[in-house]
Amino acid sequence: MSIPTNLKYTKDHEWVSIDGDVATIGITDFAQGELGDIVYVEIETEGETLNAEEVFGSVEAVKTVSDLFLPLTGEIIEFNSELEANPEFVNTDPYGKGWMVKVKIQDTAEVANLLDADAYEALVG
Repeated sequence: MSIPTNLKYTKDHEWVSIDGDVATIGITDFAQGELGDIVYVEIETEGETLNAEEVFGSVEAVKTVSDLFLPLTGEIIEFNSELEANPEFVNTDPYGKGWMVKVKIQDTAEVANLLDADAYEALVG
């Protein structure tokens, strides 16, 4: 299981990469492994502003559907449209081609609420 040290994490198994006031968000290697083969990624919140912890979409695996929770308050400015045709990127490259959304962060102070790699590793142990 891969937990890159340059990313931030949530207790809900999302990862966050921050570049200025834009956060790129996906689900962790642990999460995709627990879900199994991802067959569909549904994000219908592009262009919307959501609060931290609100549902921004869902992933459908062979056996289950799981909600995706926004780690930081902000506007969803981009959806990874490659996932429409290739949802398996979430399984094969969760921290690269499997990213899900980009968010323009409203309050960068919320970043302090996220977990670092060590804390996330302790959570999933």
